[in-house]
Amino acid sequence: MNLPKDVETILEEYIKLLDEHFPSTLEEFYIHGSIAIGAYEKNSSDIDFLAVMNRRLTEEDTESLNYIHKILAQNYRRPELDGVYISWEELSKNNSKSIDSNGKYPFYNDGEIHFGNYFNFNPVTWWTLKNNGIKLISRDPKEFDFEVSAEELLLYVHDNMNSYWLSYIQQIEKNKPHLLNFMSEEIDQEIEWIVLGLLRQFYTMKEQNIVSKLGAGNYGLSHLPSRWHNIIQEAINIRKGENDRMFSSDMERVENTIHFSQYLIEHCNSFVGIN
Repeated sequence: MNLPKDVETILEEYIKLLDEHFPSTLEEFYIHGSIAIGAYEKNSSDIDFLAVMNRRLTEEDTESLNYIHKILAQNYRRPELDGVYISWEELSKNNSKSIDSNGKYPFYNDGEIHFGNYFNFNPVTWWTLKNNGIKLISRDPKEFDFEVSAEELLLYVHDNMNSYWLSYIQQIEKNKPHLLNFMSEEIDQEIEWIVLGLLRQFYTMKEQNIVSKLGAGNYGLSHLPSRWHNIIQEAINIRKGENDRMFSSDMERVENTIHFSQYLIEHCNSFVGIN
């Protein structure tokens, strides 16, 4: 698969820097996320990666990793790298049925290097790597045994919808007056995150696969009642950087976001047999 030119340029410099600071240490490098599923969006998508090293990196190693990522951030505003550094031994452990939830790993997210529990070891990541992962270094990801079933993917997504997303929407509803004091651009971010994020989960539960945010939005327009089309289109327009708005006030679009989210969670629970 040919990578987008801007992605290729950043990765060439990144791997060169990694080899300079960690010589003969990188063994495998995988791309997942939007790039892997053919849904890369210039100026909005990240480079989601999994770097497999021949040894476990320590907290002391984060100093060099921080330097590498700072150089890249200075040279390229977008796209941003977003991923984790893990050894072969750790990868096998984390890809098993009993994930080490207390394991600590160096990872780069939202412009910062961290050392701790990595949030993205989950069936969505394993599923994307197993079915769409792009290999830049070493063997084809499809030859590596990423153990994940469709059932595990669906159970994870359904649980995530009824834990993280349900709690998130409850907080939004509780703090609605505070949210309405935000700038419209900040409200835009919340609407896009919530509406398209939940629609990605809806798509996975219906189709047993992974889709991009825009793909999920279009799927929602085709598969959900018309009364929700305006808020879905609003989120799509925000994602695409278009200024067309479907509502006359921030109050109206925030309320529609809350009501849509509550509907979609209840709807998904109904077709998997949970009241």
